[in-house]
Amino acid sequence: MRRHFHKMHGLGNDFVIVDARQQPFGVTPQLAKAIADRRTGIGCDQLIVLEPSEGADLRMRIWNSDGGEVESCGNAARCVVQLTGATSIETAGGLLSGENLGAEVEVAIGEPRFAWDEIPLAYAMDTAALPLAWDGLEQPFALNVGNPHLVFFVSDAREVPLAELGPRIESDSAFPERINVNVATYVEGRLKLRTFERGSGETLACGTGACAGAVAAIVTRLACSPVTVDMTGGSLSVAWEPGEQIRLRGAATHVFEGELDLDALP
Repeated sequence: MRRHFHKMHGLGNDFVIVDARQQPFGVTPQLAKAIADRRTGIGCDQLIVLEPSEGADLRMRIWNSDGGEVESCGNAARCVVQLTGATSIETAGGLLSGENLGAEVEVAIGEPRFAWDEIPLAYAMDTAALPLAWDGLEQPFALNVGNPHLVFFVSDAREVPLAELGPRIESDSAFPERINVNVATYVEGRLKLRTFERGSGETLACGTGACAGAVAAIVTRLACSPVTVDMTGGSLSVAWEPGEQIRLRGAATHVFEGELDLDALP
């Protein structure tokens, strides 16, 4: 069996996108892992499947490279807006809206949620400074921006051993649905950010990570909206005011399209 796909990325955060609005595409964790494998599959951070929606232009489903399905992805949403022209996207994390601005794409991903049970955490605690620590990383800001994130503000994000600490924090029992881990440094009017995505590892960029970092910086008065967020793959702009939706803007790139031979996958 063959399926047409598109390969796209947002600042290096890359996706295999399958349009299943006319022909259903059944995804299992094993299939998602096989497609995402960079040696024996196509290779990507996330597999994106587009399905029909009753309340939006389309429904977007997202599988991380470990085969786990997740709620939302800001960079993937921007790629889908550019690819399809959709202005409303249904996700498990909520309804997103988008606009293709030519060189950039902007999406509104909803309002951030700060309550402990909305993130969710395993028990009640101060989400603006969790009383938790891992080898020098301590008191992170926790929030949900369509999916759950921690933000650690540190003196130099480049120096944090994220490959070592990320898996430990992601799977800590305090986070019943696992969690995305961000380390951030605000310097010279810009937020320097690295993200360890649950189920994918550290990525070159993370749209919801950028949103989480920017919102945390605004709430703690480190920054004012809009915030420029610099990641390994490039920069995104995040605008947010209390009571409003988060707006994420940046480039989305179409790389190639092709036919996937499902029978050839391991």
